[in-house]
Amino acid sequence: MPIYEYHAEIPKEGCMMCREVFEYIQSVDEKPLSHCPNCGKRVKKIISWCHAAVIDPSPEHSSTEKKIAEYENAGLYSHAAELADKYSHKTKDNLLKERALENYKKAGYNFDSYTSNDN
Repeated sequence: MPIYEYHAEIPKEGCMMCREVFEYIQSVDEKPLSHCPNCGKRVKKIISWCHAAVIDPSPEHSSTEKKIAEYENAGLYSHAAELADKYSHKTKDNLLKERALENYKKAGYNFDSYTSNDN
């Protein structure tokens, strides 16, 4: 969710929170705040610098991604799929799970034959 910044329309009348710029987390679909959630005075949204969190992947993640790519480039899709599948279970990474499924299909696995027909 994005973080928006607000401050009091009339800073002298605001509380400690809205007298200065304060941050508020809200969905993109939500309407901007019109009143301070702390004191109820009118506030306005301000344009601010973009702040972003940059998360560096762990060395294990980087080496696993590199090994998967090496297997894919060599056409060893079953190896790539198995490694991606195992690592996706460990990290709960849904995109990596989808990559594993794509590699299983490229390796010739037919998932339709694994569905059960419970009558």
